[in-house]
Amino acid sequence: MYQRFGAFILVTLWMVPAPLFAQQPCPNFTVTVGSDEDRLMLSINGAENPQDQIAALDKFVQEHADSKFITCANEYYASINLKQNNVDKSIEFAEKDLAANYQDLNLLLTLMRAYVASNKVSDTAFDAIGKVPDQITAEIKPSRPPNASDADWDKIQKDAAELAKDSRAYAVYAFFQLLPRMTDAAKRVQALDNFIKTYPESEKDNAGQINAAYFQAYQMQSNLDKTVEYGEKTLAADPNNLVVLNTMGLIDAFYVAHPVVDKAAYYAQKALTVAQDMKKPEGVDDAAFKKEQNNQLGIAHLTLGYAAFVKGSKTKKLGPAIDELKMAGDLLEGNPALQGQAYYYMGYAYESGAPANHRGAMDALTKAAGLPGQFQGPARDLLAKVKAAAAK
Repeated sequence: MYQRFGAFILVTLWMVPAPLFAQQPCPNFTVTVGSDEDRLMLSINGAENPQDQIAALDKFVQEHADSKFITCANEYYASINLKQNNVDKSIEFAEKDLAANYQDLNLLLTLMRAYVASNKVSDTAFDAIGKVPDQITAEIKPSRPPNASDADWDKIQKDAAELAKDSRAYAVYAFFQLLPRMTDAAKRVQALDNFIKTYPESEKDNAGQINAAYFQAYQMQSNLDKTVEYGEKTLAADPNNLVVLNTMGLIDAFYVAHPVVDKAAYYAQKALTVAQDMKKPEGVDDAAFKKEQNNQLGIAHLTLGYAAFVKGSKTKKLGPAIDELKMAGDLLEGNPALQGQAYYYMGYAYESGAPANHRGAMDALTKAAGLPGQFQGPARDLLAKVKAAAAK
């Protein structure tokens, strides 16, 4: 869907417009035949390779540093460098134009594509995303050429509508690609607020992604109420969102003021089913996929184990809790903090049974005490008490 944005269109700007409506660089410029700008465009269009195109641009910039056409030259620099996968250079030249208060749709899309292809993010990229709808309105407004047939005019209008639709769609795509790179949670929330004001249809069309993004941002802020609110909204739109299911299970089991273990177990059981049915995405390494699947399975078993522990504590029937927590510990090898939590409650369960299993408790707590995380200290304290009880 988005491949069309990878190719830039090199055209002589003085030519009569083609009957088909298409995205073009520098649509706001007119070029006089025989001028320096015209010779530049002819050199670019006649070049056999991108290096020759860059050389033509370099020569023009050196000789005409004060030309109003410099912004157009920058746009061509950005497009050519993007095509060559020199994304940092593409970003540099596109941002020069924006800093000079020049913009057009091709420039905004080029900048977004360069950022998506990079590992970077910036406020400028999100500003560009926010400018796309107005730029579409300003720029994509076809007029009927003289002598155009009804068929040609219909084609022009359809092409314009398709370009507007695809440009808007790419801006939405870029937003969701770039947002996870934003490490400031407050800025993420603000970016989301700005996005839905500019693209209000996304609240319906992309409800799952929007709510999941708010969920993650509020989770980063440790805003529990908002995390739960958007977790529920996310699952309403996307009931099989594995990460949200597992996180909601952990929240209801461990982090709310009054834990609701039945609700936590419901989320965890659903997460377990979804995790067991995970399909490896194309291009993902087998080992990396297995590690993530085990992590999600382990989180679900941890929540189920804790729920069983809470219920079993009343009857001292803690075998089901121990089994769940053992599976969690085995699966969470790549997540030491949660693995330590699983072993801590496993040790607690062994010691809370009737009769207490001191050896099982000590083995589990020794593992928990050796793992980094918030349960390392409590595991050491409980281990000392178990050893003292076992020595009597």
